[in-house]
Amino acid sequence: MATVRLEFSPEPAHVRTVRLVGVAVARRAGVADDQLDEVRLAIGEACARAVARHQRLGIRDSVQVAFSDGDRYLVKVIDKAPEPEQLDGEEQLTVDVSVTLLQGLVKDLQMMPLSSGLGTEVRMGWPVRRRSR
Repeated sequence: MATVRLEFSPEPAHVRTVRLVGVAVARRAGVADDQLDEVRLAIGEACARAVARHQRLGIRDSVQVAFSDGDRYLVKVIDKAPEPEQLDGEEQLTVDVSVTLLQGLVKDLQMMPLSSGLGTEVRMGWPVRRRSR
């Protein structure tokens, strides 16, 4: 199983680069062509969510992303933002929309707090087709 890891500063401009890398790795891993748009959108949404969480709290730590191609194509997006105690209405709506979009795009989706309590891991997976050699 090969893994590609990226870290990027929490700036929206970097999300496009991560999407491009993620789709290239997905294609190489054997994700079906008809699912690549879904992969691109989901990676973009998960990364944009992480960037927004960092920016909202002024966190400059890197967002971490890992792409793995084993039995499934797996993408992990890790932010370092603690869960806020309370969000205002607009912030809560943004969080709800982001989660709803991810749930609609990815059948194999897990969102969990990090064991340290400082951050979240979004884990997404897609089936792959192995090419015969």
